[in-house]
Amino acid sequence: MQKRARTREGKLQIELAQLQYALPRLSGQGISLSRQGGGIGARGPGETKLETDRRHIRNRIHEINGQLSAVKEHRTRYRERRKKNGVFQIAIVGYTNAGKSTLFNQLTEADSHEEDLLFATLDPMTRKMTLESGYSVLISDTVGFIQDLPTTLIAAFRSTLEEVKEADYLLHVIDSSNEDYEGHERTVHELLEELEADRIPMLTVYNKEDQIRPDFIPSSKHRHILISAKRKEDVKRLKADIMAELKKAFLKPYHVKIPAHEGKLISALKSDTLVESLEFQKEAEIYDITGYSGEDQTILGQIKKYMLERN
Repeated sequence: MQKRARTREGKLQIELAQLQYALPRLSGQGISLSRQGGGIGARGPGETKLETDRRHIRNRIHEINGQLSAVKEHRTRYRERRKKNGVFQIAIVGYTNAGKSTLFNQLTEADSHEEDLLFATLDPMTRKMTLESGYSVLISDTVGFIQDLPTTLIAAFRSTLEEVKEADYLLHVIDSSNEDYEGHERTVHELLEELEADRIPMLTVYNKEDQIRPDFIPSSKHRHILISAKRKEDVKRLKADIMAELKKAFLKPYHVKIPAHEGKLISALKSDTLVESLEFQKEAEIYDITGYSGEDQTILGQIKKYMLERN
């Protein structure tokens, strides 16, 4: 696990989990008294080696918690800025080894740590995902959930779990080739409830269709789709499903006619909103554009004077 943490924060989280696990399990020569020592970190008069080890661990835990608190504050400010700019946030969740990182890589063409191991993803990874229309959203790959997740691990991986809590939409990835896929699904729902993230809109993604069990039956109460993350046509189909859901439940339609000289604004519409149609009217030298945008996006103020009523 330590080797798979790629950021400084990830390494701190793993060290914290290890120290919190080790502290109550320390054993040693509790009756062997040390010599009186001097200097920072040295044993005090009559302090045993066990007591010294415990003191060092407690000090290190305190130090790591301070560093992680600073990181958390920075992430909170960054997340607030994302919300202010109206950026749509998706989080991929699921039982460990369900194929989340494979799907994340396919959706974003990123280089997440893709491996058939427990907790292969130990850092919060957030990347841009571009839909077919050119509209961009943010998507986060998160640590895999497991049954009876220890309290120390929940604290250690809080950064990735917070990405889940702040998401606008969840992709719940389930390994359809695993014999206990229903149990894994229940575990994830229970943990989402503990995280108070169970009311976030969700699409269940049954993955590994190419290895699907003959007795597999979709068990989700949520909308679901059956795919293989390794097939490009399936990933394209999933992106189309996400785009359709965005238009239906999250975004508001707009209709504008923008002068051709407003090239920068037109370009921003293409990247920051979901453009449905774009037609250049040569005689008038204007672009007739329809699409969808978030209610709080700053670009709405810039296009307000060009807006028309949508039929």
